[in-house]
Amino acid sequence: MSIFHAQKRKKVDTVYVYENVVVYDTVYLLKPIRIKPNKLLLLKPKVEEKFVRNIYNEELEKQRTKNRIRKQRSGIFEYGIEAGFGIKNSGWTRAVSTERVQFGENVNIWVSRNIFSPQVFMMLSAGIYRWNSTFDIDASKDDTILNGFYFAQDHQPLLFQRFNNKHFEYAFQMKLVYEWKNIRPFAGVLVNRNTYKMQFLVPENNVLDKLDDFKSNQTNLGFSFGIQYRLFRKLLLSLEYQQYRMKNVSLKNSTFDFDIFKTNNTFAERKVNFGISYVISGR
Repeated sequence: MSIFHAQKRKKVDTVYVYENVVVYDTVYLLKPIRIKPNKLLLLKPKVEEKFVRNIYNEELEKQRTKNRIRKQRSGIFEYGIEAGFGIKNSGWTRAVSTERVQFGENVNIWVSRNIFSPQVFMMLSAGIYRWNSTFDIDASKDDTILNGFYFAQDHQPLLFQRFNNKHFEYAFQMKLVYEWKNIRPFAGVLVNRNTYKMQFLVPENNVLDKLDDFKSNQTNLGFSFGIQYRLFRKLLLSLEYQQYRMKNVSLKNSTFDFDIFKTNNTFAERKVNFGISYVISGR
């Protein structure tokens, strides 16, 4: 009996504990704020056109506007100086040389004034040209067509010595110029004088042993036309054609009067000149 009693297990009771959790929320009550609505200002949207500035065109238009303003001031003189170079073809030298073209330099001064309208100008110019030689004839070295004896008006003998066509030319021009924007076509008339020089042996005390110079001093009439371009307000580029007539080639000195061409020949001289003008003062 004792063994059975020892093996008998004691019954264990299960105890359940329940917990009740109470959560309280805190609520804050605020007084309402009265807001008075104001009128809203809404700007009307603007559509602006975006563009890229063309500095060159703006400056060009500005320059043209200044030129138009200057042109409207009539009765104002404009004057300046021109330097350039050119080529020349003389008809009378064909008898003594195969070279047809001479190269030269020139300097001119000019003055202009608008007439009739702001675009029309009268221009007067005076200049000097220096033409280089294309042939050199020396009677002591070569037998040429010019070698031999010649006779002055009083039949005194002259013996040719030397000659080259290097010479100075003096010219006076009157031009009519029309200006359209920066382009200035022109046409005019000119008067010029070529100064050629030859050397002869002349008689002195009835002996032919004195070396003397004979120079040409002829005045010739002609015409010209061309075009100018106003590169800047005070800088002009020009291209010009000139042509004039020479009647004979007369050579004179203080003692003798001599005409190398005894016939009434008329020769043409033609020139093409390129120049750069600077406007010293003007509108």
